[in-house]
Amino acid sequence: MRMPDRDDDALAPGRRRGTRGPTLDGGVSAAIETAAFDELAAAGWRRLAMDAVARRAGVGKAALYRRWTSKEAMLLDLVARLVRRALPDVPDTGTLPGDVRGFLDLTVAQTSDPRVVRIAADLLGESVRNPALAESLRVAVLAPRREAGEAILRRAVDRGELPAALDRDLGTDLLFAPLLPRLLNPGAPPVDATYLDTLTAVIVTGLTAATRSPTVG
Repeated sequence: MRMPDRDDDALAPGRRRGTRGPTLDGGVSAAIETAAFDELAAAGWRRLAMDAVARRAGVGKAALYRRWTSKEAMLLDLVARLVRRALPDVPDTGTLPGDVRGFLDLTVAQTSDPRVVRIAADLLGESVRNPALAESLRVAVLAPRREAGEAILRRAVDRGELPAALDRDLGTDLLFAPLLPRLLNPGAPPVDATYLDTLTAVIVTGLTAATRSPTVG
């Protein structure tokens, strides 16, 4: 990515900084974001270094620390921003099978970049050891997608396609659980249309049985 000419964070040779404080130039921020994700995909959470991100972005390390206080703060902020921009539109096809298939298609599309798969697998593994990361991922990544899945289920209940006693937590799990492990496994067979058609039918069948147990009083 070409850096803007008036970037205070990446001075050309011989340029002097002015007395005014540096602005957080949008072009620099975009370059840092791209570099951070490229470096995260290549090195992983634990081995990623701020120096390496700065080199990839073509800026001084100070440009990063003007924006974030630490590597962890930078990555969590960038992941949250990326997720907000990439939140899927909830499919509304008018039928439960159509909505489920649309949701699966969106999930596949969002993992089509190999970097996304490497980063997701790395962050999930690190979150087991890092409670702060786990909570940030839950809030920034998982919660919005579960809300999208719950919207599909609410519509299906309203249309009478699913029972009112649907266990919505279990139902949302069913929308995610079968596909993500396959997408995040580099050695798994590719996901094609036939697989998605079959998986859609399996999920819809499972949803019809995912009812809450009666409360024993």
